[in-house]
Amino acid sequence: MEKKIRLLFICHGNICRSPMAEFVMKDLAAKAGLAERLEIASAATSTEEIGNPVYPPAQRKLAEHGIGCAGKTARQMTRRDYEAYDYLIAMDRNNLRNMQRFVGSDPAGKVSLLMDHTARPGDVADPWYTGDFDATWRDVAEGCAALLEELKGKI
Repeated sequence: MEKKIRLLFICHGNICRSPMAEFVMKDLAAKAGLAERLEIASAATSTEEIGNPVYPPAQRKLAEHGIGCAGKTARQMTRRDYEAYDYLIAMDRNNLRNMQRFVGSDPAGKVSLLMDHTARPGDVADPWYTGDFDATWRDVAEGCAALLEELKGKI
């Protein structure tokens, strides 16, 4: 069996953006027939939400698109994640800075911003502060679709 490509999506609390990206990517991979080739997870840079489920408005936004996230609880990333995953994908620049505590430098070039895989580089809109889960959905859906297209050439 060929090696799976392992993706870890990362945001501050792991209850809004990164789990949305995790489950959107799982859905896209399944629809593309690539679910068996990808291992997809998400984590937080902080400890604030550890053990909590996906934030209800984020759950509802996923459900609007037929995507479930039952059973997901927030976890904090660890130093070991850098070795365990092929891609560590942050939702915004603050997450990138916070990730440095865990991964230090990025000698293998594994770390990126989700939106940097699109034609609109930058941060994924943070619904925790804006309450705008539609904008976050658009960013996450676009970012995951673009990232999956990139990965298709490596699968």
